Amino acid sequence: MNHINPFSTTPHRSNQQTVKVTGEETLQIAPDQAIITLGVVTENVDPKIAQQENSQTIAQILDALSKIGIPENNIKTSDYRIDPQYNYVDGKEIFHKYKVLHMIQIKTNDIEHVGTIVDTAVKQGANSVSNVHFSLSNPDVYYNQALSLALKNAHKKALTLTETLGTSLHPLPVQIEELSAARPPIVLQASTYAKESSTPTPFKPGELNITATVRVEYSY
Repeated sequence: MNHINPFSTTPHRSNQQTVKVTGEETLQIAPDQAIITLGVVTENVDPKIAQQENSQTIAQILDALSKIGIPENNIKTSDYRIDPQYNYVDGKEIFHKYKVLHMIQIKTNDIEHVGTIVDTAVKQGANSVSNVHFSLSNPDVYYNQALSLALKNAHKKALTLTETLGTSLHPLPVQIEELSAARPPIVLQASTYAKESSTPTPFKPGELNITATVRVEYSY
């Protein structure tokens, strides 16, 4: 969607006047990479047992991911905690057990197999999937394309305005201001995950909106 600022004129040197317009362009691009955050939660009154069970399950997950072609350098630990859990009885805090959380991030450029990656981890014991983050590996390429189109859009608007006034537009802008905001990724949220199925979990990332906006001042 394009926006235009209110038409305004201001006196310039050499009796020139100016027109200010805003140009915007949005490109819809399919993401080409995903970061999957998942992990294992184990609980036991003995922290060593909880930790051992957690480590064993994580090792199984890493081995399974390696077998389906995920490189080791595409996997990293994002969170690891050992926390005591308490119950409250008659207003008193009573120790219950220890909770061990180990979350890993898996980066992949194989968007079509995100569901297979998640299912593989779950089958090996992953019981927490926090989110799947879809993005672009090189967003600046598309942003620069949108920026160029936004500038052309602004120029077209300025031409329309000056032609309506019966005058001619100077082809070179007096000033260009970039107004574009940050480009958010697509994040699919998930809570505790459990699944037994031969069909891979479907993930539909859709498309990312890459938007560029400029405010341009021309003389005429």
